[in-house]
Amino acid sequence: MSLQPKMTADEIGEFLSVEFPQIDGRFKIECIGPMTATMSMLANEGDLRPGGTVSGPAMFALADVAFYVVTLAMIGPQALTVTTGCTINFMRKPEPGRLLADARILKLGRSLCVGDVLLHSGDADRAVAHASMTYSIPPQR
Repeated sequence: MSLQPKMTADEIGEFLSVEFPQIDGRFKIECIGPMTATMSMLANEGDLRPGGTVSGPAMFALADVAFYVVTLAMIGPQALTVTTGCTINFMRKPEPGRLLADARILKLGRSLCVGDVLLHSGDADRAVAHASMTYSIPPQR
């Protein structure tokens, strides 16, 4: 299996717009590399919980989409690639605004993709959450 991405950020963006129009414009692919991707999301009023911090479900959504994107980048456009496992640890309260997700694949097999995602709030160096992700890759037809 090649370590070079099979899809560019633009190709993945177009794919997501067609397959998942409900999230169109919600997330931005910042960059794609071999086994890595960086995405961002602007946490808006609907993403906040009492106390003004970004909610866990909003952070999970960013981590999940970021790992989906890095997986697609490496395997190509397979819409039925799905999350089979996720453990997320929330470490700090993120401020409302821009969140960044750094996703990386640790093992890419024929049927499973395993990796993690670090979430950062704005330009802060310290992570606000860490997600361990496993995706199921559909069999080749």
